Amino acid sequence: MKYYTFRTIIEPDDPRGYHGFVPILPGLHTSGKTIKEVKKNLKEAITCHIQGLIKDDEIVPREENAIEMVQTISEKELSFC
Repeated sequence: MKYYTFRTIIEPDDPRGYHGFVPILPGLHTSGKTIKEVKKNLKEAITCHIQGLIKDDEIVPREENAIEMVQTISEKELSFC
């Protein structure tokens, strides 16, 4: 059995709840009032998107080459002096 794994990001979206997206699948965004709802919506959206790619004989993106990091910039680095 083949499995597809995708990194998903869920962020607060005040005042509506939460926004979720999949960086490797451009345009795949969803929202919900709770994190649980966004997780459910993401799974449905990913499934639909991947089904479409497979139906159209397109390549399903893989996360193998992705690099994930958090970038920190100090206030000093932001100064223009």
